[in-house]
Amino acid sequence: MHPPPNSTRRQFLSLAGGAAVLGAAPVVTLRPAEATPEMLASSIRNVTGGAAVKTGKVKLDVPPLVENGNTVPLTVSVAHPMAPEDHVSSIHVFNEKNPQPNIASFHLGPHNGRAQVSTRIRLTDSQKVVAIAKLSDGSFWSASVDVVVTLAACTEEVI
Repeated sequence: MHPPPNSTRRQFLSLAGGAAVLGAAPVVTLRPAEATPEMLASSIRNVTGGAAVKTGKVKLDVPPLVENGNTVPLTVSVAHPMAPEDHVSSIHVFNEKNPQPNIASFHLGPHNGRAQVSTRIRLTDSQKVVAIAKLSDGSFWSASVDVVVTLAACTEEVI
């Protein structure tokens, strides 16, 4: 019996398909289920480059007691002018225990008019939330709030 004339093409396609499936396989990395205070400090160092962070100018509005950690309202405002030569260039929000300590980074410019951002975040447990603002002169300012979460996010079982 003779092999079919398209057998080499079929072999090539099956090999190419197998290679594509192997190439699309996800790469699994293991990381802790929650961040540690050391991970928080490391994330802050990555943003600030090791520069000193002063307390003040930044106001972090987060409820101190949250019933549900799935949607926690957060507003960060910075008491600083937004002139072209002197403005807030970015606002960064960090947390202490979520799997990724850097929650959000907002990049601003003088065209924003006011250095204020609002969003909703998820918190896995009671923890500290930190906001850091970088000014156009390169200085960093911060505020932090301890938040108590009664029903943690990401822990409910689906039935």
